[in-house]
Amino acid sequence: MARDNISDILVFLAVARERSFTRAASKLGMTQSALSHTIRSLEARLGVRLLTRTTRSVSPTEAGERLLQNVAPRLEEIDAEILAVSNMGDAPAGTVRITATDHVIDNVLWPRLAPLLLRYPDIHVEISAEYRMVDIAAERYDIGVRWGDMLEQDMIAVRLTPDTRTMIVGSPAYFAHRRAPASLQDLMKHNCIGLRLASRGGIYGWELQHEGRSVELHPRGQLVFNGGYQMLQAALSGCGLAFLTDDLAGGYVRSGRLVSVMEHWCPGFPGLHAYYPSRRHASRALELVIEAIRLKN
Repeated sequence: MARDNISDILVFLAVARERSFTRAASKLGMTQSALSHTIRSLEARLGVRLLTRTTRSVSPTEAGERLLQNVAPRLEEIDAEILAVSNMGDAPAGTVRITATDHVIDNVLWPRLAPLLLRYPDIHVEISAEYRMVDIAAERYDIGVRWGDMLEQDMIAVRLTPDTRTMIVGSPAYFAHRRAPASLQDLMKHNCIGLRLASRGGIYGWELQHEGRSVELHPRGQLVFNGGYQMLQAALSGCGLAFLTDDLAGGYVRSGRLVSVMEHWCPGFPGLHAYYPSRRHASRALELVIEAIRLKN
C-alpha cells in the first residue's frame, strides 16, 4: 500500500471514531478543510465512499466500517511493536493520555506525576478532565480513573486510593436557621445540591444505606452542577446540602467549615482505580506512569 494511503487511513480512523470532522480535526491538529480534502482523496483512490455525511452527523459506510474493524487493529499492532522496539532504548519516551475528574487530577494524579515528569523529560502526559463515563479504548486514552465499583471486567485495574466514605454536608451558616435532618423525611425538606450525570444526563440519586436498607434519594433544591468541586463550593457558601466523598469534603468537616449529618445513612465507597486495556506490549512510558500513580502500601 502507498505510504499516502496509510497516513490518510489514520485520518479516516480519527473521523470514524469521533463521528465528527470538528473533533477529529482538533485531535489531529488539522483544519477541517484539510481533513475533508484528505478523506475525499482517500475515497477517490479507493473508489468507494467511506463516510456518510449529514448536517448533524458523520458515520462510516459499510466499506468504512470494514476499514475501522479490520485495519485499525492491525495498525495498533504495528504501533505496539514499534513501542516495544523503542522500549529497548535507554531513555523512556512516549505520550500517555489519561482521563479523570478535575478533583482526581489535582489531588491524586498530579502530585504523583510531577516527580516522574521531572525525572523523564521524554515522557509526555496528556490529561483530560471529564465527568462522563469515557470508553478509553474507543477514544484512544491509555488510562482512565473510576471508583472501584464502576470498573469494566476486561480492563486491568490498579488501586489509587483506599476505600472512602460518603457524607452529607452543609455549612454552619446553612444550619444557623435550619434544624439538621435526622431522617429521610427531614432530608427531603432541605435544599439539596444535585449532580447531573454527564453520561446519562439524569440527576444522580444519593445512595444511602442504614441497617441493611438501601435507598436512592433524589435530591431537590435550587442548584444542580456537573462537577464535585462546584457542589463543594456551594455547600461551603451555605447554599444547601451536598452528598460528597470524604476525600473531597472530609477536610472541611474536620476543620469545622462543614458539618456532616446523618452519618449512619452514609455508606462506604470503593477507592479510586486507574484502569487500562490489556496489551501485549505496554510502552515503558505507560508502565512508569502506572507505577507512579498507584497506591503505595
